[in-house]
Amino acid sequence: MTRATAVRAVLAVAVLLVSVFITLTMSPRLGLDLQGGTRIVLQARDTATVEADRETTDRTLEVLRQRIDSLGVSEPTLTRSGEDRIIVELPDVQDPRQAAEVIGRTAQLTFHAVEGPGTEKPEEKTPDGEPSDGKPSDGKTPDPDTVPDPDRLTLPDEQGRLLALGEPRLSGAGVEDAKAAFDAQGGAGWAVSLEFRKGAGQDWKKLTGEAACHPAGDDRRRVAIVLDEKVISSPQVDPSVGCRAGLPSGATQITGSFSADEARDLALLVKGGALPVPVEIVEQRTVGPTLGAAAIDASAQAALIGAAATALFITVVYRLFGALAAVALGAYGVISYAALVALGVTLTLPGLAGFVLAIGMAVDANVLVFERAREECADRPKRSLRSALTTGFQKAWSAVADSNATTLIAAGLLFFLGSGPVKGFGVTLAIGVAASMFSALVIARALTEIAANSRFVGDYRNVNGIARPGAVRTWLARKDPKLFRNPARWLVVSAALVAVAVAGIVVRGVDLGVEFTGGRLVEYSTSRPVDVETARDSIAAAGFGDAEVTTAGDGDLSVRTGKLDNDGEHALRTALAEEGGETTKVRDELIGPSLGDELRRNALIALGVAVAVQLAYLAVRFRWTFAVASVVAMAHDVILVVGAFAWLGRPVDGIFLAALLTVIGYSVNDSVVVFDRVRELWGANRRTPLDTIARRAVLQTVPRTVNTGMGALFILVALAVLGGASLADFALALLIGIVVGTWSSVFTAVPGALALERSAKAPPPAPGKGKGTPRGKARATRRDPLDNGARV
Repeated sequence: MTRATAVRAVLAVAVLLVSVFITLTMSPRLGLDLQGGTRIVLQARDTATVEADRETTDRTLEVLRQRIDSLGVSEPTLTRSGEDRIIVELPDVQDPRQAAEVIGRTAQLTFHAVEGPGTEKPEEKTPDGEPSDGKPSDGKTPDPDTVPDPDRLTLPDEQGRLLALGEPRLSGAGVEDAKAAFDAQGGAGWAVSLEFRKGAGQDWKKLTGEAACHPAGDDRRRVAIVLDEKVISSPQVDPSVGCRAGLPSGATQITGSFSADEARDLALLVKGGALPVPVEIVEQRTVGPTLGAAAIDASAQAALIGAAATALFITVVYRLFGALAAVALGAYGVISYAALVALGVTLTLPGLAGFVLAIGMAVDANVLVFERAREECADRPKRSLRSALTTGFQKAWSAVADSNATTLIAAGLLFFLGSGPVKGFGVTLAIGVAASMFSALVIARALTEIAANSRFVGDYRNVNGIARPGAVRTWLARKDPKLFRNPARWLVVSAALVAVAVAGIVVRGVDLGVEFTGGRLVEYSTSRPVDVETARDSIAAAGFGDAEVTTAGDGDLSVRTGKLDNDGEHALRTALAEEGGETTKVRDELIGPSLGDELRRNALIALGVAVAVQLAYLAVRFRWTFAVASVVAMAHDVILVVGAFAWLGRPVDGIFLAALLTVIGYSVNDSVVVFDRVRELWGANRRTPLDTIARRAVLQTVPRTVNTGMGALFILVALAVLGGASLADFALALLIGIVVGTWSSVFTAVPGALALERSAKAPPPAPGKGKGTPRGKARATRRDPLDNGARV
């Protein structure tokens, strides 16, 4: 064992031990879509006097935190998003009506002196429609004392009688504490006791002292407590209180025939204080605990089945070294999971799917190395197994680095341009890429190098799995198809496929999800089976005639409407319960129209940025012709996936966007591997025609493309079958994307590059490492690790 191998082995063992310790001692942080609960996004709005900037939004967040803490929700999370948005996450809250009402109220609490009974505002027009001059119809001048002041605040009290109120004498900011309590002794029922701050207490005492100067029963002896321009209580000052004496701070109670819940809500609103700026709910999502648990179970089953199928596949293809790569794959799963837990990453449903998908894609680096090692063994049959393996790692490094870089770019775009749970998918994908690099270049390399030093493994070439070419490579070498004798025909086929996809988009249209259009989508589970027509009739009878009703999951019902508040959703659920018995809300998504427009706009920006960034990276790493051809193939894949969803009538939402950006990374990944080989072969054979070089490169990389694609397909098929409705569309989009991406990397990108190179003036790449090597100077050949340099 060499020193380098020993270092890799020690490092691998150390990282694995730490990962196992973290896995056994720490629990993952689950997002609301997995543990169940409600997520509310609030948009702060400007007022005439206050701008909703970062500072006022932060103050609003703290007020909301006090309100939510008073609700008794377990471990709520409040964070600011951008300059003027607040994200509220309430675990285990399934009916958000109370929370949304408490959160959204501005709670402008004011205390007023009552100046007397109020009157209706005088009519502005005469009965014949002519404007009134303010005089009565008999021409007499009215008594000034009986004409209400048009600027005076007039509000109905608890019984509906109008009261004329004076200017606010005290605001909710002066309240230090508010508690709900049941007054059994006084017979007032549930009431709210108030404690005022020092200065505000004096103002309260003065206000009640002035009211006490009026006789008992007079409206002017009352004090009106107004919340959001509604009189919630207007108590008479007790007859025992003398004129100008007033009530002390601690002796104040708000009564008003409250229920226990109403008293508690009022207390927390008063105590929390007024919001600096009003807020509007632009997004609300509720996920039932059963849906999250089912998604976790389904993902775990898909991961186990898909990983087992992938491990079996690479073991059959690469035999002993494939089995060692399968061990490294298991280590990858432990390391990536431990990294997610240790970093405190919130694991969302798309993130969980990304974690499972990355297991299938983690074998890519191993496949690249093993295929290069097979080529070395085929070119020099007498060389040692260890030497061929080392050369395989060296020559595969460029393709491994570039392919993983493009995937990291896609992950970064998901994180920075995605929203909500999609960000979690980007984080999970990035961690998966880093963990897969470690498992392939450290763990798998250490295991295979140790095995390669064994005489038994080296002597029995059918055992190690890389000393003989694989079946796919042997078949291709025997057939030697002339793929690019007429590259234009492949471009015609790709153009025809794009035309079919565009026809689907135009004819069938794209079914944008509620996330991009705004509105509300609620999924219900009923105890008794209810068909769609019956459910639609029941909902229409309840006043929701424009609702779209479809089936979802295992007999569940999905209802999509335009604008629908929480009370309306409750009425809709009650209507369904009349036909279906006990009705449980499985999933609830509410997106405001402004946020829907923004998300739709951001989705287009994300796709545009993805194309531009990938083009820039490829232009730096490769020739511009290769970069343009790769981006054309990527656009081809995106159009085909969107067109397939249009023809199938599947919804296009945020999860689909995550899948689409992943397809972009996968498509570029495949093209990078092919063009990396083209660059290498062309640099070594500068006088050979490019179409011959391209044919050789494709035939040499097809085994890698097939074997890597199979690993991902095993996982995706398991997700599509076991993942249920929540993951089926995600898996379907990626399945389509991998198939068309494999096609386009060979039959769109390569013919496109050949067509562009015909008009390009640039010379072939220099031998060696592409752009990094000066023309005419080949890179020095590295000595075989087992060669001591001695010559005879």
